[in-house]
Amino acid sequence: MVMPNRWRASFGPHLLLAVLGGAGPAAAGPPPDLPAAARPPNIVFILADDLGYGHLGCYGQTRIRTPRLDRMAAEGVRFTQVYAGSTVCAPSRASLMTGLHQGHAVIRGNSPRVPLRAEDVTVAEVLRRAGYRTAAIGKWGLGEPGTSGIPTRQGFDRWFGYLNQQHAHDSFPDYLWSDEQRVAVRKGAFSHDLFTDEALQFVRGQRGRPFFLYLAYTIPHANSTARRMDSPGDAPYQGEPWPAPEKALAALVTRMDTDVGRLLDLLRTLGIDRDTVVFFTSDNGPHREGGVDPAFHRASGPLRGIKRDLYEGGIRVPMIVRWPGRIAAARVSDQVWALWDFLPTAAELAGAAAPAGIDGLSMVPALLGRPQQNHEYLYWEFFEQGFQQAVRADRWKAVRTAPGRPLELFDLAADPGETVELAARHPDVAAGMEEILRKARTESPDWPTRGSPAGRP
Repeated sequence: MVMPNRWRASFGPHLLLAVLGGAGPAAAGPPPDLPAAARPPNIVFILADDLGYGHLGCYGQTRIRTPRLDRMAAEGVRFTQVYAGSTVCAPSRASLMTGLHQGHAVIRGNSPRVPLRAEDVTVAEVLRRAGYRTAAIGKWGLGEPGTSGIPTRQGFDRWFGYLNQQHAHDSFPDYLWSDEQRVAVRKGAFSHDLFTDEALQFVRGQRGRPFFLYLAYTIPHANSTARRMDSPGDAPYQGEPWPAPEKALAALVTRMDTDVGRLLDLLRTLGIDRDTVVFFTSDNGPHREGGVDPAFHRASGPLRGIKRDLYEGGIRVPMIVRWPGRIAAARVSDQVWALWDFLPTAAELAGAAAPAGIDGLSMVPALLGRPQQNHEYLYWEFFEQGFQQAVRADRWKAVRTAPGRPLELFDLAADPGETVELAARHPDVAAGMEEILRKARTESPDWPTRGSPAGRP
């Protein structure tokens, strides 16, 4: 087996043992009893729900307290130009799991009628084949009970949480799913706390083999069904002269921040801190639901738009990555990438091959501060409010908000807030973006474009 030079450069000889020790496909991953020095890193991916680019202190928030995530950024790398897979939950998570952008993904909207298929390859399947123990905890949204899309049929050894997104609106549920069993939840239990406890228990139970934990929190999403913010309380903001929904949202963000800190502390206590790569991000931009006004806490920061927009505020998200001893502390990176890059990134970290034909690129060089291959473009489409499209290519961003409407063009290097529309001034750039919108996607019978000219191949 010939090891790519970039892998050798990234990890050094102590991790090459985990990959060079096998003789064929069946030995692609490390056996469970390998010593820690010979194993690839554990991988933890924490996904917040509707957390905006401006909700964290390290991204400019001044009122909501996030000391542990700010510390995580100080101990790792904070990316300023990372994008969600979509501007709403399920399609964003589908892109994260499969490495496909929304022009190619099977799931392109929030409808529960389309699950991941048996033939779809997820990051969990890639890592499990590489010898990882895999767990998904929290919100799934990619397959209803009994379908091919549930986590235990998509590469996860352990699953605990909500399968259905509508169900996930209720943070005080009567039941959750444990693997493939529906289990009762004690009355008054806050599901976020159950997810944190389950995650800590999973990490404590791993011995002798690497693990992948996908911790998909459900906060600070609103209870959109009941049109309120579900929270156990407003602490530490109960004394603030803010509207009740704003206090509840802030309390949820700070609660999540505290629990991320608990997980990081556990890794240190167990002595696996330096053997674990931790990613923290969000599935899309901030919401205007449950009585929350995203402008109140400047949830999008300096960006235009919110959840359900393809402007930057709807799709640009925080991304913090920490790996003590491997990722230099207190770095800030403007590398442009998206959640569909996580699958090939995780595969390279594990010494595994990513599936052919995906849209993602490994971002391991960017994590380690080395020269990084860039995307030719990033592409999004969204069906919930008709058919919208967006593309980013280098410094340029184009948005079409509906079929037949003019293409809007922005220079993100000069105008990250997308305040100055430039299509008429740069017709050559606009024409190039139009071509990308045509070529970047394939038609889906489940997500028809309703006759949009840009939707035809």
